[in-house]
Parts: sequence; C-alpha cells; structure tokens
Amino acid sequence: MACFEHGTIVELAAREVVTLPDVRSATLRVTRGTLWITQEDDPQDIVLRAGDNWAVERNGLTVIEAQEDATFCVTGRHLEPLFGRRAASTPSAVTRMRDAAAAFFATPLRGAVPYF
Repeated sequence: MACFEHGTIVELAAREVVTLPDVRSATLRVTRGTLWITQEDDPQDIVLRAGDNWAVERNGLTVIEAQEDATFCVTGRHLEPLFGRRAASTPSAVTRMRDAAAAFFATPLRGAVPYF
C-alpha cells in the first residue's frame, strides 16, 4: 500500500527487503514490527521497532529488511526518484548495479580450471 500525499507507507512481510536509493534526511517511522536497516558504506546497522523514528544519515542505498511483518512510513523527503522518472544524466541505482554486473561477468577469468 502506498500513500504519496504525505509520505510513503510500506508494508513488508517477514524477511522481505526494500532498497531506497539516495534518501538522506528522510525519516522512517515504524508503526508495526521490527526493521533491520543498513546504509551503503556504513559499518553499523540500525534496528527499529514499532514506535521508533530514525533519519537516514547518508545518500547511497539504504536497505531495509523486515524481521517480522512490519509497516513503516517514509517522510520528509521528496521520493519521486523511487517511483517516477529520473533525470537522464543521473543513472539510477538499478542501472549502476546492472552495469557493474555486466562488467564483472564480461571480464574473463584468469587461470580458470574447469571442474571435473
């Protein structure tokens, strides 16, 4: 379920994951369940429970996993890049990941030995 007027409401089943790209300063408000959050280039993870609020501290990917059925709201940030069109000069996170995977698999293995 999504509400785009005031914020985005996200419902996740247990172990379901959602990734938010570049949402620095957005506030996550947990209304049900427990969330495990990790940010790109941040060695510390965050755990939020129902009733907790937390502001995303950096741009990059913010990965959110529900530890149980959970509902949270994302507010305080314009979220059009998540659901709408991005500027042509700014590649999306999906485009960056696709390009990185293509480059990885295009590189031949050096000294690879077939499995017998």
